[in-house]
Amino acid sequence: MIPLGTFTTLKAARQQVQGIYLEDEAGDEVLLPNKYIPNGFQIGDEISVFVYTDSEDRIIATTLKPKIELHQFACLEVMAVTKFGAFLDWGLEKDLFVPFREQKLKMKTGNFYIVYLYNDDESDRLVASAKIHKYLSNEELTVKEGDQVDVLIGEPTDLGVNVIVNNKHRGLIFRNEIFQNIDLGDEIKGYIKKVRDDNRLTVSLQAQGLPNIEPSAMRLLDYLTMNKGYISLTDKSRPEEIMAKLEMSKKAFKKALGSLYRQKLVRLEKNGTYLA
Repeated sequence: MIPLGTFTTLKAARQQVQGIYLEDEAGDEVLLPNKYIPNGFQIGDEISVFVYTDSEDRIIATTLKPKIELHQFACLEVMAVTKFGAFLDWGLEKDLFVPFREQKLKMKTGNFYIVYLYNDDESDRLVASAKIHKYLSNEELTVKEGDQVDVLIGEPTDLGVNVIVNNKHRGLIFRNEIFQNIDLGDEIKGYIKKVRDDNRLTVSLQAQGLPNIEPSAMRLLDYLTMNKGYISLTDKSRPEEIMAKLEMSKKAFKKALGSLYRQKLVRLEKNGTYLA
């Protein structure tokens, strides 16, 4: 059976009025509707598609990229709440269902929630759960102190902000170590600051073991961390460009850039500055 909730490479098997049927190596088929068929796509060609069930619970393929895939977490908006549960926008035509039993609190239309996508065994369809903690585990950690990790920003707490680390573990960023704007659902890079005896993870948004960095350099480092390790500025950039992106003078920027470069934290290129 073709797996639901993931991208799969399939071969075009036969043409029908409603679209092209794709098949896997075992001969199982799924329909790719006409509106998703790329120009020039022919029988025998291969294509990567996302497979899920449509509004009539029929298995169907699409070339659209959803906001969440099987066994992953994402922050999604509630589009509607009915007597059966909530429906989330996950980037596909059919909204993603969250039954009431999988809601920590009753969801509200227009609000965003961190959810986990799984395949419900009873209905054999993709379903989301807001009870994310049962899908996270710190019993067997796959990270260690100092590692750079993928971080999904979760709910704030009295101590700071809960985060999901590498789509597997629970972590916490302490409030007094947050030096940049972060919002629920942000996906950014972070670092494992400490692994406690009970396997709880303390996460930082700054690399650990760095010498003291003056504020302008820290602001530049934060910007790079939040923007996939790149900023389109160099020491040749115009002062107004620097002010618009970093709200600092060119003199302060050059000083910050030089400090980070000497510590081998950034790489300078003609088109901008990169995290090393």
